[in-house]
Amino acid sequence: MPAPAPTGFLGSLQQLGEGLLAAVQSRVELFSAELQEEKFRLIQSFIWISAAIFVGAMALAFASLTLVYALHESARLAALAGLALFYAGAFLAILFLFRRHLARQPRPFDDTRCELAADRTCFRPKH
Repeated sequence: MPAPAPTGFLGSLQQLGEGLLAAVQSRVELFSAELQEEKFRLIQSFIWISAAIFVGAMALAFASLTLVYALHESARLAALAGLALFYAGAFLAILFLFRRHLARQPRPFDDTRCELAADRTCFRPKH
């Protein structure tokens, strides 16, 4: 049979401590869950990006080689210069779109930060 809970000042202090520890524990658990989600999302993004870069680079290389080989010998240098300009423009467009994509992503651990901010408002004196 458990001992009876202390009453009075010590009981209130013990309840306050238990409440604070429970709040900290729930925030740490939320942070841990969000950390796992961010890790999974990062690994998944890395795999997709790596596959896209490899396949895209192979396709561009073979398409470029085929085009340059198919052209007459006098037009090959112009074709190479045109392809280089096209690839540079495509790179800049992709870079711009990727930056815009990153700007639209939610901030990491946003739920944890919101919960901590809500906790802080509970402890502020009310006027």
